[in-house]
Amino acid sequence: MTDVTQSRAARLPTTRFGLWLHGARPQTLVISLAPVIVGAAYAWGLAERFAAGPVAAAALSAVAIQVATNLANDAADAASGVDGPGRAGPPRLAGSGVLSARTVRLGALVATLVAAAFGLIAVLAGGWPILAIGLASILAGWTYSFGPRPISASPLGEVFVIVFFGVLAVSGIVWLGARQWDATALLLGLAIGLPAGAVLTANNHRDRELDARAGRRTLAIRLGPQASVWLYGAQVTGASLIAALALAPLTGAGAGLVALTGLGGLWMTARFARTPVSPALSRRLAETAQAGMALALLIAAVLVIRP
Repeated sequence: MTDVTQSRAARLPTTRFGLWLHGARPQTLVISLAPVIVGAAYAWGLAERFAAGPVAAAALSAVAIQVATNLANDAADAASGVDGPGRAGPPRLAGSGVLSARTVRLGALVATLVAAAFGLIAVLAGGWPILAIGLASILAGWTYSFGPRPISASPLGEVFVIVFFGVLAVSGIVWLGARQWDATALLLGLAIGLPAGAVLTANNHRDRELDARAGRRTLAIRLGPQASVWLYGAQVTGASLIAALALAPLTGAGAGLVALTGLGGLWMTARFARTPVSPALSRRLAETAQAGMALALLIAAVLVIRP
């Protein structure tokens, strides 16, 4: 190891369990749970019933897919040289040299098998739509980092996240819970996917220099620093407005309450704009994930209570 790599490795946990937990990036896993919460709440409102077992299995499968995606990204970035010593974000397992890229990739495979096992329970309850979503999610999770044209190196990363961690996830849970879905489910999925996309925007905005040197062309690189801030703001504020639009036919008061959270999005955008491209952006990333979960909980409460 170089001195820089040793310094980064020193910031990692010292136990094997701690290392794998760090590699799973637990601060971002709420991205997988937010659409489950919203989808389950909307399904209850549609059918006044709740398939708790299959939805719980789908939730565990979704978290496992995200863990697999995170670990695969860790291994791929180390193997390609993207995760170098100058990386501004938290240290990675393979990039820091504490685990080999092969070992981390095997961890991603194990997480994928766990996702498939829980996903099978959901498929047995929800049929072919859940099977299609599950297979597409697993495939997308691996092609995000691997393959001749990985999604993570392209301008399509945010689209990937919004579709799979928003639109498809919410729609799948609504189908699983109520055996139906509609335009409202799609809008709610878009609203929940946007903060997840903003997490990726913050990540790529922070890592733009290393990514550019490695030949990546993420949306943050294509747009430039100022436009990336505007993109981030559009996602975190747009999430509130789209959610309010989806809720308006169901509850005007609830829609108004959700729309007010857009003010929080403006505040977050201002903080993001003031934060230099540095490790400090990692805090904005974690805060964005937490804000997405808070929005999901509020939407779910509005769907259940119908104020």
